[in-house]
Amino acid sequence: MQKNPLDGLHDVIAPTEVAWWPLAPIWWLIIALVGSLLIIGLVLLYKNQQFKKAKKQAIKLSKTLSDDDAQELHIILKRLTRHYYSSQLASQPLAKWSESLSKLSGDNFSYDELMPLYQQQSNNAELGAKLRSAISNFKLKEPINV
Repeated sequence: MQKNPLDGLHDVIAPTEVAWWPLAPIWWLIIALVGSLLIIGLVLLYKNQQFKKAKKQAIKLSKTLSDDDAQELHIILKRLTRHYYSSQLASQPLAKWSESLSKLSGDNFSYDELMPLYQQQSNNAELGAKLRSAISNFKLKEPINV
C-alpha cells in the first residue's frame, strides 16, 4: 500500500510573538531625526519671539499714549529703527528720515508732515494716529540702504 504523503508532516506551530523592542536601527535614526527637527524648530521659534519682542513692546506702549502725543510716538519709531536697523538710520536728516520711515512703515510720510514734531508744540492727532499705524506696520526685515 502506498503511504500517505501528509503523514510525514508535523502539526502547525504558531510562531512566538515578535518583540517590538529593541528597535531596528532605522527607527533609531528616524527618532533622532524627528527629535533634532523638533529641537531646531523650538529654538527658531524662541529666537523669532525674542526678535519681535521690541516691536510688541512698542505697540503696547503706543496704545497707552493718546493721538495727541505725536512726539512720543515718533520717539518710539526712532527707538524701533535704532533697535532693528542702526543709529545712523534713526539720526538721518528729516528729508531722508521721512523717506526711510515711509519704506519701513508702508505709510507715506512727507517732510512737511514730520516737521512739526521738531518744534516746541506739536499736538497733531491726525499725525499721531498715522504714527501709531506706522508702529504697528513697522517692517522688521526690510533691507534699507543707509
